[in-house]
Amino acid sequence: MSPRIRAASPMIARAGWAAGDAGAGPRRPIPLLDVSASHALAVLHGDQTGEELLAQALRLLDPDLIGVRVELRHFDLSLDRRRQTHNRVVYESAQALKETGFGIKAATITPEGADDVGSPNAILRREIDARVIVRTGRRIPGVRPTAPVYSPISVVRMAIEDAYGAEEWREGEGLEERAFRTTVISRRTCRVVAEYAFRHARRMGARVFGGPKWTVSPLYEGLFKEEMDRAAALNPDVPYEPHLIDATYALLLATSGEPLVIPALNRDGDALSDLVMQMFGTIAGAESLLLAFDDGGEVSVAMSEAPHGTAPALEGKDVANPMAMILAVASILNCMPGRGAHTASRAIYEATLEAVSQGTKTADLGGHASTTAFTDEVIRRVGTKVEVWHTLLDVQP
Repeated sequence: MSPRIRAASPMIARAGWAAGDAGAGPRRPIPLLDVSASHALAVLHGDQTGEELLAQALRLLDPDLIGVRVELRHFDLSLDRRRQTHNRVVYESAQALKETGFGIKAATITPEGADDVGSPNAILRREIDARVIVRTGRRIPGVRPTAPVYSPISVVRMAIEDAYGAEEWREGEGLEERAFRTTVISRRTCRVVAEYAFRHARRMGARVFGGPKWTVSPLYEGLFKEEMDRAAALNPDVPYEPHLIDATYALLLATSGEPLVIPALNRDGDALSDLVMQMFGTIAGAESLLLAFDDGGEVSVAMSEAPHGTAPALEGKDVANPMAMILAVASILNCMPGRGAHTASRAIYEATLEAVSQGTKTADLGGHASTTAFTDEVIRRVGTKVEVWHTLLDVQP
């Protein structure tokens, strides 16, 4: 990957910014699983409960726990800091993402005022040329889904263009006032999203399902449908079942349970992913992955985060579900090269789902565990797994 970078901000001293600060007590260090690898990770801090959940999740990156050394580069993307720097810190963190190739981000506040600092997500996506957001709903053992879903469902949506960032204006007065919006999608973005959806479906053993409203919008949304059809022709081994977006919603609620990958326009995918997450029991049950690509179509930057917001009502109460943020750590480790990072990723995924399955649940899942207690339990399980797996590797002939 790219060379190491310096932290962009002197505000690294905020509480909880180092992996392993809080904890479930001392533990015996695990030998590094891959001593030749040291990964750099841009850590984008946020606001309110989002920042608290990130602090808990970073505990999973302690090298004594997972046997992998990850160099953390911290950036303060809290609303106060963005205002103080007039968004300079956001641009600096975007540069860090491009240099390291990997990032993890807490939820941040987007202020409403047009003359305020706006959305950091929009800046990040534009600066790293991100094209795809992937959110995958999956069964959470011990949590009853709200729909008959058994296998994973991934929403692969545009990260830029479409309704977000569109030009808007109004004309007229009173009841004659009209609002207008000019949206744009490019064939390049449509192609990247469509091709990635089929690649992702092949890995999952899934069907590519759904699509835009191409019958009503044959030129605008039809552009995306053309690229879906093109990708289907190039990937005949991947099942393809296109549906209009309204039918996609209806059919999802009557799904037979097979794994699905749904390519979507930006705004359609935003709404769809929230629905899919909730179908599996909670929006806090899975991570979100933002991807940028090089000219050859390979992923050049990956940034993971939780799909939910800053949850201000839960701030300081130690009751929020850290599951999505913890899985974001697992996801970004899986994106990194090397056996050690992949082993650590699997351990975190398994430990998180096992903890829920065996009764450690936060209030939103019907349990009584605090944010810290849930994380403690995941850490305990991860430590056991990595130590056992490391021992087994030592005795292989």
